[in-house]
Amino acid sequence: METTESTETNEVHKMSLTEHLVELRKRLTNSLIALGIGFGVCYYYKDWIFDIVTRPLTQVLPKNSYLIYTGLTEAFFTYMKVAFFASLIITSPFILYQIWKFIAPGLLPKEKKYVVPFVISSTFLFISGVLFGYFVALPPAFEFFVSFNNKYLQAMLSFKDYLSLFVTFLLGFGVSFELPIFMFFLAKLGIVNAKMLSKQRRYAILIIFVVAAILTPSPDALSQILMAIPLMFLYEVSIFVVKFAEKKKENTETDEK
Repeated sequence: METTESTETNEVHKMSLTEHLVELRKRLTNSLIALGIGFGVCYYYKDWIFDIVTRPLTQVLPKNSYLIYTGLTEAFFTYMKVAFFASLIITSPFILYQIWKFIAPGLLPKEKKYVVPFVISSTFLFISGVLFGYFVALPPAFEFFVSFNNKYLQAMLSFKDYLSLFVTFLLGFGVSFELPIFMFFLAKLGIVNAKMLSKQRRYAILIIFVVAAILTPSPDALSQILMAIPLMFLYEVSIFVVKFAEKKKENTETDEK
């Protein structure tokens, strides 16, 4: 066993510091070129992307409503931000591949086997969270905010402010859906275990509903339940994932003995 680990260690870190820097420059250059090309394409289709980004809001706005910009350069730079975020999304698989190509030579074979499942699962969960936020959570939230419109108050919404809220909102949903991944690493570190998570389930559900109430400002219970249900499901998935990690650890320890 020690001989195998020694052999694996010798196979790692073969590159000198200069070679590492050259490789890093190559991967950064490839990523920036891809990001630049993606940015150009996204800026060309900025109006189409703008329509997608604003759709959750425009669907609930009164007729003849529109977004405004208050600074001379605000619209231009806001479109630039939209194109940048969109290009970051579409080029992220290529950028992640470049990161992988840079770090892979420094990983042991037993470490490499975790990378692909981690990237696939974390990407899937993040995208699921973003899509859930876009299609399920945002429309009722915006409908609640727009409901304050009356004969005395009329919304004059800045696209710059809307974009900031839109990105923050969806990013929050994407990160919150990473709960099973987060719990997996806590289990690997020995901080949590499946028994603990199962025992504290009632408190977790309470916290989930509090978080749902914060993330869905709409006062109706339906919106909060729609937010809480996937989080509760992800908590149960987290328990299953932690059990799997514990079983994997036990099998590894048994094999070593």
